[in-house]
Amino acid sequence: MPVLENRDFHVSNEKQTGIINILSKIDNIPLLINNNMAASGRFLSGDKFWLEINLFRSSIPTQFKSDQSRSLHFSGLDEKIKIGWEVEFKLDEVRPIVLWRLSIKNFSESPVFIDKLFLLKPKTSTQSNLEKSPPGTAEDLRFYSHGWQSWSYSGAYRADDRMRRTHLGFLHEPMVMNPGTPSYTKKGEFSSDFFAVVGDAVSRKGIVVGFLSQVQHFGTISTCLKESPQIKMWANGDDARLCSMDEMTTDWAVLSTCCLSDSNSLSSYLDAVAEQHDITDISPPQTGWCSWYYYYQDISQMIIEENLEVLKNIRRDVPFDLIQIDDGYQKEVGDWLEFNNKFPAGVRGLARNIKQSGFMPGIWLAPFILHPRSQTVKDHPEWVLRKKNKRPVRAGFVWNDLGMALDLTAPGVLDHVHNVISTAVNEWGFQYLKLDFLYAAALDGKYFDDTKTRAQVLKLGMETIREAAGEGTMLLGCGVPLGSALGLVDNMRIGADVSSHWKPTYFNISFPFKNEPHMPSAENSINNIITRSFLHNRWWVNDPDCLLVREDSSLSLLEIQTLATVIALTGGAVLLSDNMAALSEDRLQIVKALIPPINKQAHVIDWMESGTPNRMRIDLVGAVGSWHLVSFSNWEDQFINISFKSEMFGMPDAAYIVSSFWNHKTWMCEQRFPLFVGTIQPHETVLLAVRKQTKNNISYIGSDLHISQGLEVENLQIENNEIKLQFSDHKRLYGHIDFMLPGKPKETTHNGKKVDWIMVNNAIYRFMVDDDPGLFSITY
Repeated sequence: MPVLENRDFHVSNEKQTGIINILSKIDNIPLLINNNMAASGRFLSGDKFWLEINLFRSSIPTQFKSDQSRSLHFSGLDEKIKIGWEVEFKLDEVRPIVLWRLSIKNFSESPVFIDKLFLLKPKTSTQSNLEKSPPGTAEDLRFYSHGWQSWSYSGAYRADDRMRRTHLGFLHEPMVMNPGTPSYTKKGEFSSDFFAVVGDAVSRKGIVVGFLSQVQHFGTISTCLKESPQIKMWANGDDARLCSMDEMTTDWAVLSTCCLSDSNSLSSYLDAVAEQHDITDISPPQTGWCSWYYYYQDISQMIIEENLEVLKNIRRDVPFDLIQIDDGYQKEVGDWLEFNNKFPAGVRGLARNIKQSGFMPGIWLAPFILHPRSQTVKDHPEWVLRKKNKRPVRAGFVWNDLGMALDLTAPGVLDHVHNVISTAVNEWGFQYLKLDFLYAAALDGKYFDDTKTRAQVLKLGMETIREAAGEGTMLLGCGVPLGSALGLVDNMRIGADVSSHWKPTYFNISFPFKNEPHMPSAENSINNIITRSFLHNRWWVNDPDCLLVREDSSLSLLEIQTLATVIALTGGAVLLSDNMAALSEDRLQIVKALIPPINKQAHVIDWMESGTPNRMRIDLVGAVGSWHLVSFSNWEDQFINISFKSEMFGMPDAAYIVSSFWNHKTWMCEQRFPLFVGTIQPHETVLLAVRKQTKNNISYIGSDLHISQGLEVENLQIENNEIKLQFSDHKRLYGHIDFMLPGKPKETTHNGKKVDWIMVNNAIYRFMVDDDPGLFSITY
């Protein structure tokens, strides 16, 4: 029995049956047993083939074999269909992960066309290959499904759940679903793209199953969590042509372990993926303004200039980095180098003015998608991706029509894409590109070069963009299969578009769309911000989409505060998308509180529970000591009465001081007592700063100056009954700070000016702040 093992895993092969078993040496981790592999496709004649790969053969030409050091190899040749195969397993030398991949080679004289390469499947269709350890019922299993692209729903399911999917058919499916990934309708059947997690709700342990990259194929994982649980994993061949004597190799498949009580336990897998793509230095998150969610396509040069002027005037209060022009400047989607009559001078002058005003200029482009009315379609019909019947492949319902896509393998198309990107950066002067609708390069069609998979085509497109933009240009990927952009973009949209409506709405009609999981809405955006939060600062800067704080929207103040909380606690970029001239000071205060971004990874406590997680925690350390931020959200459409203790957030039972950010209340919480007791309104989030009580009764409690309630302080000194605070020099300050003191304040100054204060409750005092940063002094 060939065996590969280390301190973490045991990989074994049963020669008599050809099956492979992958076992963890950690107790209570789900086991992968009774597995084999397969390949499917068709011959030139159209007849289909199925190659069952049982791992006990070794008759294959020597030129197909690779280095067999420090790994487990199997190889074989099907004499009937003349397809050879090789499987390689290896254990990572640093991380607790198992890696394996499958190669096939066409030894026949005619081409074959590849459908799927199965890297994991049960030996028989009725056999279970996923086993709980110790044995238990399938009802205890959970499955985390990762969506195909930025907007695709991601989240966990119970065994008795049904998979969330769109019901809008051809209008929406091409945008959010991988053509090679099934969409199930039965309870307990789920699919995932790129990676997935299977876990045991009792032991709180699980496995991550996925791929190290999406360079060669789009990878799919599917599971059935019924009486005999099964899991399958395959690389989508996309009917790519494999010529005589040519070889096709999958990306590396990966298995690692995780803990269901903390989303950050995926680090072994996430770090391995980052290393594979040479992702090391990740820039700090951007802050800025985007035109889209207030003006949509109704922008003009004057509107951009008006908002620029406001942002210049308030920059000391709201110190944004970026101003990004969104959709609406171009003559038509696809005609990027021609401008409509609202931008008579183009956008070069705007980019120059933005930069001269001290901001980074950004612009929106969708380089792979076409509107049917575009001049590009008329001038170059040969560039349009088409079906086998020569009709255009449709990219979903966009801009009130069925969009088209570029075939990036057609002659001249990549040169066209390169020219568009290079022009935006080098001629117009934009330093930040928001690249949207990128999935269009990977639709299901008949590509000019039919030897390439859709993943290979999209990778070519993304590499072309990066080459044209240069390494110094900031790139945001949006509407893109995530694995295809690794190492090529700086920021990544990780959820559906936000909206000024809580539920999905189209032209103010909500009823037919309210349960659509991928459509624009605050609710859908928030879900993925949380369920993909663990990608931040590992693969890129997460882009949670824009914060909307204006009064004239359908979002309530509580919903806006929830959106702000989720954006802040997950650490990614902070972009505002409102009419700046119309914002009240109260609403601007919400924005100010998020600057600078916290830039930490939240611990999502209930990330493997069905539905949108409602508990997050961040552990912070700064000049004022160490503390926790915890949030609890009510996703229901009705009030809930709730009481929660520190243990619900993975914190020890202790005596704490609690500061509630949104309602400015503070209280003492003794050991064994709840952190919070009260009623939470629909879509409201409670955000608490939690600090351990101190013996000397001197403690910074919190503030409304920054949502972290502590990172706003750069230096703190306590000596001879005097507290000296130095605030971070990011923005002008307006609000309050709270301190616990052993006695009543005698004198308080900020930059030498007297400061007002009040007693909030026993020993806790609130000091008013309204000045530039600088020295804040309290004598008691």
